[in-house]
Amino acid sequence: MSNKRKVLGVLGGLGPMSSVYFYEMLTEHTKADCDNEHIDVIINSRASTPDRTAYILDNTKDDPGVVLARDAVMLENMGAEIIAMTCNTAHRFYDIIEKSIKIPFINMIKETVKYCKALGVRHIGLMATDGTVLSGSYNVWCEKYGIDISLPDSEDQRKIMNIIYGDIKSGGRPDMESFMSVKKSLTDKGCQKIILACTELSLIKREGKLDNNLFIDPMEILCCQCIMQCGGKIKGFEDLHYE
Repeated sequence: MSNKRKVLGVLGGLGPMSSVYFYEMLTEHTKADCDNEHIDVIINSRASTPDRTAYILDNTKDDPGVVLARDAVMLENMGAEIIAMTCNTAHRFYDIIEKSIKIPFINMIKETVKYCKALGVRHIGLMATDGTVLSGSYNVWCEKYGIDISLPDSEDQRKIMNIIYGDIKSGGRPDMESFMSVKKSLTDKGCQKIILACTELSLIKREGKLDNNLFIDPMEILCCQCIMQCGGKIKGFEDLHYE
């Protein structure tokens, strides 16, 4: 990896609290003795980006891909040298965004599945929005890396969507009883790890309510990749074995 420091551009606001958490995570987990040793970050928090799941379920809705691609170009023009996006569902539009820019674009889903492969995981479970599930973004990378994937059944998926939209995005507390019932269903299917494939679900892990040995947060994987690829040094992610 080059020692040259690079500027990170973040496509955020998807939702806003997740972007706040991601920047907090970047700052907390960069090894730095002074301000100047942190990585430089340009954050675009466009909360008005059309809802990703709504468009995936009904493509007559406003297309978020157009907005995301435009914002990626804006970040590049502002000096970003690497792009990251803090939304799993929005990776459905990864290709159109990548084609719009000339700088590297870290694929959070690819990096998460690749990380699972490095751990020797053979079977993962997915907690995600309907949009992420329908897009098959995780299925594609799991197939490439030879990992089995299990999805919640329709009732469990309804519970996850209610936690994401009805609870967290609405500013409420997550229904942990429902969350744990979905977790049990996935582990009963033989899942060795469960991917928290929605940045709202990452906020549950932040509160220390989940088993780090079972749940994998793509935001943490993305954070490590951003720090490393921008020339920084990681601290405090010992359980991820990136250091």
